[in-house]
Amino acid sequence: MTGTEQTAWRYPEALVETDWLAANLDDPNLRIYDCTTYLRAPGDNLDVPYIVESGRADFDAAHIPGAGFLDLQSELSDNANPLRFTMPAPDVLAAAFAAKGIGDDTRVILYSRGAMQWSTRIWWMLRAIGFDNAAILNGGWEKWADEGRPESTRAPDHAPAMLTANPRDGLFVGKDAVMAAIGSESICTLNALSAELHSGAGERYGRPGRIPGSVNVPAASLADTASRALLSPQAVQQAFTAVGAAPDKKIITYCGGGIAASLDAYLLHQLGYTDIAIYDASLSEWAPDPDLPMETD
Repeated sequence: MTGTEQTAWRYPEALVETDWLAANLDDPNLRIYDCTTYLRAPGDNLDVPYIVESGRADFDAAHIPGAGFLDLQSELSDNANPLRFTMPAPDVLAAAFAAKGIGDDTRVILYSRGAMQWSTRIWWMLRAIGFDNAAILNGGWEKWADEGRPESTRAPDHAPAMLTANPRDGLFVGKDAVMAAIGSESICTLNALSAELHSGAGERYGRPGRIPGSVNVPAASLADTASRALLSPQAVQQAFTAVGAAPDKKIITYCGGGIAASLDAYLLHQLGYTDIAIYDASLSEWAPDPDLPMETD
């Protein structure tokens, strides 16, 4: 597969457009969720790379009609772990989703504000526990609002559902797998952070730089800055091909905390790559540990 051969997403059902969603808002089997989280500057607290803020207040002010809210940090992460956004056990995660109205037969649409990476993170989490009937809203809230589509302040009252966890191994990996990938010709470790952070010119997670040997496709570069919609499959494929992220390699994506990495992972999946994992703790775990190697330009 090359950048010129891939002309469409491999899984079109996993991406919906705003016009489709507007036409299907009354589908009783549809569950729509705002997945927004914000990362705020830490101010004088130099011990953390960012302050996590729920997007619930903006959801309460306006959201897509019928949408519920998923709070990634407080509801869907392992809060016993000192690192942010880490995956809980599959049965715990399935129960949390079920409590929000997601069941085995539900059709789920996910969107977020600011960047689609928050919705792709939850999409990847659902996939990791074996749920495949979820889709991302292309362009997220900004595209929906810019088009003047309907908004609501009313929260839905979804009854709890039954969701069965059928975990898929390998969709998330830890630092041992990442360490073992360094120097491997069959594994491509892919940084989804900005080029500045990748080079080591910017500090955020402790030691500046990147995991040795990793290449860079910033998640933010994969969407159009005006419409917020994803770039074409051809353009996305070209971005990955340019850094050596080939379909016959295992790809491990990472970022600061496994969020931006999920957008890269989602798009690799959409292009038909079959061996993709997210380093869940990413640089939030790696950079502060002096026993783990870092490199800069």
